[in-house]
Amino acid sequence: MKLKNKQILIAGLFALCFSAKAQNNQEKTLSPSQLVEMVRKFHPVAKQADINIDKAKADITIARAGFDPYFYNSSAQKTFDGTDYYYYNRPQVSIPTWFGVEISGGREYLSGSRTNNEETLGETSYFGITVPLAKNLLMDKRRAALKTAKIFREASVIEKNNILNNLMLEALNMYWEWTGQYQLYNILTNAVKVNEQRLQLVRIAYRQGDRPAIDTTEALTQLQSFQLLQSQAWLSFQNSGLELSTYLWTTENLPFSLPEDVIPDEESRGLNTIKLNVPELNQLLDAARRNHPELLQYNFKLDALDIEKRLKFQDLLPSVNFRYNQLGKGYDILKTATGPLFENNYQYGLSIGIPLRFSQGRGEYKKARLKISETKLQQNLKQLQIENKVRSYYNELNTLRQQISLQEKAYQNFMILQRGEETRFQSGESSLFLINSRENKSLEALQKLTELKAKYIRTINYLNWAAGILR
Repeated sequence: MKLKNKQILIAGLFALCFSAKAQNNQEKTLSPSQLVEMVRKFHPVAKQADINIDKAKADITIARAGFDPYFYNSSAQKTFDGTDYYYYNRPQVSIPTWFGVEISGGREYLSGSRTNNEETLGETSYFGITVPLAKNLLMDKRRAALKTAKIFREASVIEKNNILNNLMLEALNMYWEWTGQYQLYNILTNAVKVNEQRLQLVRIAYRQGDRPAIDTTEALTQLQSFQLLQSQAWLSFQNSGLELSTYLWTTENLPFSLPEDVIPDEESRGLNTIKLNVPELNQLLDAARRNHPELLQYNFKLDALDIEKRLKFQDLLPSVNFRYNQLGKGYDILKTATGPLFENNYQYGLSIGIPLRFSQGRGEYKKARLKISETKLQQNLKQLQIENKVRSYYNELNTLRQQISLQEKAYQNFMILQRGEETRFQSGESSLFLINSRENKSLEALQKLTELKAKYIRTINYLNWAAGILR
């Protein structure tokens, strides 16, 4: 906060920055911007949102496992009744690629007297590829899982913004409730001071014979009434401070209780609604359509559903897989496997599978498309609800602005009547009862004005929250 003679005060175990204004004694204050910064950094809900992002990153790592190179070794041996049937050892490495092609290579050793005639005895090696020619060529489960994990990683950031949008609304509303209660306490404190002075003057006038004894009772009753209201206002201020403390946490994840001597900063205490900048309705609606976290989440959901649809479409294609291995004698395939492909030292296979009715594929693909249509309808409904909410709070804000203007005029008029009554009292044309009556009306008007201003600021918070920009 940029105020003259302000100092930074460090409280306890965490970086809670209170502003202190140099007066006769130092005031420890808390501003809305400081509260927002503390909530964003230390509140458990905000930290949980960061954890969700880290979990989404971990899901990407898990999905990438589908493309990890894989080493496999198979070994077997059989000896029976003194006869060496076979000894078999085959280490191999397979490398999945992004485009569905799988590269593999390995070595093989086979010996024995009872081996399969199709197998090659001795040391051999191979290098080859497996290619899907129809199903799983453009999309498969591995690629779908990784793409979906990346989408959810981006969606987790948007989800954090949505969490912060809701959290900041609660914290700021509690701050302005706390500030409004403090302002009401100040109003009643000033009223108590005025009536204490008035009681002293009335008692002096009574002792001098200028006022009747009943006036001292009248002044004392008014003072006691305000003292009672002041006590209640102090209780409400302290209780709202306890509620505000639920949003204050230390770096060690421990709750922090707001000290009783901490008050709102000077600018906030003024509840100055004129300085508040309220965007135009069309700007808020446009911001909500483009950046509201709840709407953006639907975009990510649609992207994930589109990947699912593309994956389900693969079930409508026949399964055609081609495998080719280049073979070599010994373990050095580069020296032994030479010459053009499909001429010598090769092995290939072609497998084809076609469901005759494609019932599962047709059903899964249709279901995926219906999910997309359903989500688009939900998105359109959510956008309408958000826009109506923005318009509703904007209308409420305009009404509050008019009410504040009227209440300010009413308060000024009540003060004019009160001062007029005080002038008449000094000239002996009025009574202390009428002054007290006028004062009560002025105080009620000022309290109502304070409540309207606090409500106006809270409505601005609601408006920004409805537009999804309160974070």
